Amino acid sequence: MRISIKAKQVAAVTSIVGLAVIALSLLQIASLARVSLQESRERGWLLRDAIFHRASQVVAQAPNPYEALRSDPGLRSILESGYYSKGVTYAAIVDLSGVAVAHSDSAQIGKRLQPAADLDALLDRNGLEIYRAVQTVEGQTLEVRQPLLFAGAEFGSIRIGVSTLLVRKELNAAIKPALVTAASALAVATLVAMFLAQLILRPIHVIRGALGRLGQGEFGMTLDMQRRDEFGELGSFFNALSAQLSADRMTLAGEKAKLESIVDHLEDAIAIFAPDGGLLFANPALRAMLPPEPFTRPIDDVLPEYHPYRHAVRETLASGQSYGPMSARIPAAAISASTAATPNDETVQGGERLIMTHAIKGPDDRLVGVMLVARDLDYLSRVQSTIAYSRKLVALGRLSAGVAHEVKNPLNAMTIHLELLKHKLAAAKAAGEAAGLSSGTALADRPAAPAAAADGVAATGPAGVESALEHVRIIANEIGRLDEVLQGFLKFTRPEDLKLQAIEVRSLVEEVARVVGPEAARAGVGVEIECPESVPDIRGDPAMLRQALLNLAINACQAMPEGGRLQVACSAARGRRVEIKVEDSGVGISPENLERIFNLYFTTKPHGSGIGLSMVYRTVQLHDGDIDVQSTPGVGTTFRLLLPQL
Repeated sequence: MRISIKAKQVAAVTSIVGLAVIALSLLQIASLARVSLQESRERGWLLRDAIFHRASQVVAQAPNPYEALRSDPGLRSILESGYYSKGVTYAAIVDLSGVAVAHSDSAQIGKRLQPAADLDALLDRNGLEIYRAVQTVEGQTLEVRQPLLFAGAEFGSIRIGVSTLLVRKELNAAIKPALVTAASALAVATLVAMFLAQLILRPIHVIRGALGRLGQGEFGMTLDMQRRDEFGELGSFFNALSAQLSADRMTLAGEKAKLESIVDHLEDAIAIFAPDGGLLFANPALRAMLPPEPFTRPIDDVLPEYHPYRHAVRETLASGQSYGPMSARIPAAAISASTAATPNDETVQGGERLIMTHAIKGPDDRLVGVMLVARDLDYLSRVQSTIAYSRKLVALGRLSAGVAHEVKNPLNAMTIHLELLKHKLAAAKAAGEAAGLSSGTALADRPAAPAAAADGVAATGPAGVESALEHVRIIANEIGRLDEVLQGFLKFTRPEDLKLQAIEVRSLVEEVARVVGPEAARAGVGVEIECPESVPDIRGDPAMLRQALLNLAINACQAMPEGGRLQVACSAARGRRVEIKVEDSGVGISPENLERIFNLYFTTKPHGSGIGLSMVYRTVQLHDGDIDVQSTPGVGTTFRLLLPQL
């Protein structure tokens, strides 16, 4: 039998309150029993004291105390008044042997009274024992006793009888209101428990309903529980769980789409068949040679009888073992026979295939499917040719780097000698001016300066020297530009040793902003950073990524000569990637140049090298990332980098 939480809570609260009420009621009943018995004892004491006082007076004046007590009318009146005291059944004076000398019932005088229990002894017990004694069915008589003395010696005693039956009647009358109160408290406790259960369990019902909807696939839902207790925390945990499940679902969908994209773009033909031979899945490379709507159809209906794929799948279905690899040539006629395409279609061209099948088995080693993989050996041959060609290009790149290095050495020597020549020409010019040459007099008409003669420099006059210096400067500038080209070429072709480590994206962006800050301030560019701390870390080379972002930031500042806004933002992206955007409000890039900006040596700046963006592109590729650029002339440019998470 299923018991709801509400019923359990009501039962628990009611039981607790009930136990408390029962315990308090028992204490109250015990207390009432003790009080009722004490009241009866007090009445017995009052009657006893009156009898003792009268008996003392009677005995003091009589030679025979028994006779005096028996015959005294005042004492008899006091004894008979005991009938009017609640709970008192008799009052008597007995001698030492227990024979009644005086009695409230005259018929008992001269008779021996049976001894009864002492009332004080019962009151010394606990309340429950007193209640049990009072509630005894047959009842009992308890006595209040007082000894009598004559001439200093005890000659009898006063005995007042108290009946528990009479005490019980009073006690029951006092207990009824207590029982009614206890029953009322129990009923109120039950109602309060039901109300509290409804109030407390309401959030649980809300969460249960939300969990049911979540189980039905409604991801991303949230609970608005404005509470500051455990239910509020539970609601927050639910919202976090829902968000995580939604994110995981999106990630799983992305991974599934990525896997499907990978399988769909494979050159290998891949298919999965059920144990009965029905087609369950086929990628585009295989669907190109199948008839329309091939899924769930038997393999005998989608492939001709003599087709190698059909033979391989049938072998695995029959034996339960993998088959292949086996090389077979697929004739174009076999493809066109099962499809609506012609043999001349590029997607259905025949050729040599490497065929293999894999038996897919369940936990109980039972065959649950067959996977067919057919590799295009002709395409593999083309790939091998491409790899060989790439190796030749790598070797050519190394050779080019070596040539560039060898060219760099003569350029350095030429630069040094041009500097020496510049100093000599400058010295010759200074010497000629010191000798008092005029600006319009040829240097050949004057005696050669000693310093110039020593160095072997022909005296051609200040104008000639200035012209020669200008030529030297032009040659030096061109050599410097050629050296920059070689430096960029060597830097671009030199293999980089990545020093990968965990990088906090926010810290990386803030560091780049600090470095580019002075140049941005000079250009009147405001730098904005939008990179929350929740952005996941990435794994990369900090120096290379810092330089790449710095190149983009500097280019952005240079694209805003009249000032503007540079914004660097980062956020988590799909596919476990981190997106870094560098956006400016500059002049933008023209459409005809947009596709060429990452080409080595391409630049639109008067003094640009054309290497910076190429290095940015190379750095992103080395980190297994992607870079995209969007630009509108006159509006601005946005570079978007996608880098893998840690």
